[in-house]
Amino acid sequence: MNRRLVVFLIALGVFVLDRWSKWLVETNIGPFDTKPVIPGLLNIVSSRNPGVAFGILSESVSSYRTSVLVAFSLLAVGILGALLWRADRTDRRTAIALACIFGGALGNVFDRVRSGTVTDFIDIYLGQIHWYTFNVADTAICVGAGLLLLAMWKPSGAPVRAT
Repeated sequence: MNRRLVVFLIALGVFVLDRWSKWLVETNIGPFDTKPVIPGLLNIVSSRNPGVAFGILSESVSSYRTSVLVAFSLLAVGILGALLWRADRTDRRTAIALACIFGGALGNVFDRVRSGTVTDFIDIYLGQIHWYTFNVADTAICVGAGLLLLAMWKPSGAPVRAT
């Protein structure tokens, strides 16, 4: 199968999984509800993030915040889409990484265009220590970034040496 088609299917799969999971949360979890999944470690909550990653800019009162974030997000999605279009010219790991990032970015920009916020719902914590609430798109973006780092660290086809 054509690599370009495969990476776009991966990106589409990430986008669909992200939209489906957010829809489940938006329709079944109230704004103040907490659904424990693994007590003491993982809850499902319903949260809206008007900022970007880790809540950056969420406290901004600028009337331009959403417009600027949508514009930058659309620019990033456009660049990623162009990179994916050339997926047949890159190694498999890099193509898969870009597909994960593209699908995740598309999921979050969809939210931002639709409502001005991004739905987050995965709440990981240990005692009183909480990580920032996140979603499937954020996870795909982080996994894709990690795969890109691995692809840069160990070029495709390079032999693996035992130490």
